[in-house]
Amino acid sequence: MTDTQKSPFDPNPPRRNFYGRRQGKTLRRSQKGYLSEDLGELRPKGISIEENPERRAIDPVSIFGDDRPIWLEVGFGGGEHMVHMAATYPEIGILGCEPFINGVAMLLGKIRAAGVSNVSVYPGDARDVMDVMPDNSISRAFLMYPDPWPKARHHRRRFVTPEHLLPLARVMRPGAEFRVATDIPDYVRQTLEEVPLAGFDLVREGPEPWEDWISTRYEQKALREGRAPHYVTFRRQG
Repeated sequence: MTDTQKSPFDPNPPRRNFYGRRQGKTLRRSQKGYLSEDLGELRPKGISIEENPERRAIDPVSIFGDDRPIWLEVGFGGGEHMVHMAATYPEIGILGCEPFINGVAMLLGKIRAAGVSNVSVYPGDARDVMDVMPDNSISRAFLMYPDPWPKARHHRRRFVTPEHLLPLARVMRPGAEFRVATDIPDYVRQTLEEVPLAGFDLVREGPEPWEDWISTRYEQKALREGRAPHYVTFRRQG
């Protein structure tokens, strides 16, 4: 593994800008109830700056209480994919990150309805999680329909940039799978260019989804508007 492929654990990462919305339309009463009643129990401890100002590495066992494999979903949107994966693979634990509180509330409602228990929810930036997870602690990662940031001057805000990909590579186990789904051709281009540079090998890419895929609300919107979904799979080198 070369220095360009791995970003060493940094106990004092720099403060960063956050781009995007934290909250949208007013939450329904039921959604407010999910947040007040369920989020505290599902939220992993020691990840936020407030809980861990020194940014010490956490013990992954603390998230689910055992040493099961942990999968990471970056920006889970409305939570359809995350809950589907949790129900399909009850033996693993899925940690989802989403700063948009409306999406968090939607996910919590789906978790209640599905009755899944192998989930952990961080209502914030995925970079906070990658700051404190130890090396080789994530067994699979998902980036499903990320914010496209379509304007050229905003492409540096996309997740598929070294700022995000190098820390992701650090926390992923050798051989771990990284899945990306998007309906934006230029996002596909940047993904195929940037992800291998961070220490991943391309496994497959094209219009056919994975066998365990579930179509999300963002994908359905893309299809209604005439945009073709694209699915890309990488494997962590090592």
